[in-house]
Amino acid sequence: MRFMVIVKATEDSEKGAMPSQDMLEAMGAYNEELVKAGVMLDGDGLRPSSYGARVRFDDEGNASVIDGPFTETKELVSGYWVFEVSSKEEAVEWARKAPFRGGELEIRPFSVPEDFGEAFTPELQEKENELREINAQRQA
Repeated sequence: MRFMVIVKATEDSEKGAMPSQDMLEAMGAYNEELVKAGVMLDGDGLRPSSYGARVRFDDEGNASVIDGPFTETKELVSGYWVFEVSSKEEAVEWARKAPFRGGELEIRPFSVPEDFGEAFTPELQEKENELREINAQRQA
């Protein structure tokens, strides 16, 4: 099962404060442990919301753009990991080992084809698989 582990933003991360060398070393060691265990598929940090934008759609599909920064820090993301594990409980156990002092992680499973029911037809699944193959080839 794949899970996204979302690192929630803090006031410091939204101010653009960079981690100390000690924290970078601890995160590097943690990431190395995740990779060696075959758990970490991806992960990265994000710049503060002042560098970002939101695209909001109305009921007719019209898009409007709102530039950052955004005010609700508790609703923002400052980084993420993608874990491949056997259960939510295993994802939680790995997340508990993160070398944070303060802050919060949110753990959410990725959707799987079965979640979409009959609407996700075999033809749509085939097209999705083709797109994933194209992306995999680009990253190779």
